[in-house]
Amino acid sequence: MTDVKRILIADDHPLFHEALKGVALAIFPAGSECVCTSTVRETLEALERSPAFDLILLDLKLPGAEGFSCLTTVRGKAPAVPVVMVSSTDDVDIVRESFSHGAMGYLPKSSPPEVMKNAIRLVMSGSSYIPTEALGLMGTPLAPPVAAEPQASDTTLPELTPRQHAVLELLAEGKANKIIAYELDISEITVKAHVSAILRKLGVTNRLQAVIAAKNISQKK
Repeated sequence: MTDVKRILIADDHPLFHEALKGVALAIFPAGSECVCTSTVRETLEALERSPAFDLILLDLKLPGAEGFSCLTTVRGKAPAVPVVMVSSTDDVDIVRESFSHGAMGYLPKSSPPEVMKNAIRLVMSGSSYIPTEALGLMGTPLAPPVAAEPQASDTTLPELTPRQHAVLELLAEGKANKIIAYELDISEITVKAHVSAILRKLGVTNRLQAVIAAKNISQKK
């Protein structure tokens, strides 16, 4: 994330506008711009103006929205722009539905600033972010489905090295490879190698499924 970014923050609470703005500007380069809207109409008007946005933070209950209608419309108008839903609930069904309508991330409004930063970094790197609170309740991967359910052992994790366990724990916190590399004092290439090994040992195809598999196994112990 070296280029200046434009971020659309759609929420009807001024204080949360400022909170999200502070989080976004803390992780994006100097000169990045946040545009704040408070209704569905304002949000769609902002999307119709140029230049384009690089990230959209969208309140699930934005005034003027019915269910996931705003998310669906936003995805139609800006299909290439990652959308992170923000909400006061972490209900697993709502989280799942958000992803089925095209969201790439889901942030409960109660999330600490560091969690929000990690989530945004992860989404901007091309991955998905799901709150830890919801992960433990999910039995199958969220949309977009890319493979079958995780095939890990019923009651025990496959043999992971101590370093792989550490990487898996940080994956569960929604941290991107660059952050994991920094926290573990290893190279990003090494992190990628560990992630590949974890996926192979758990019998899954992506980071999200790996975390879900590990959570499900831990609950069965």
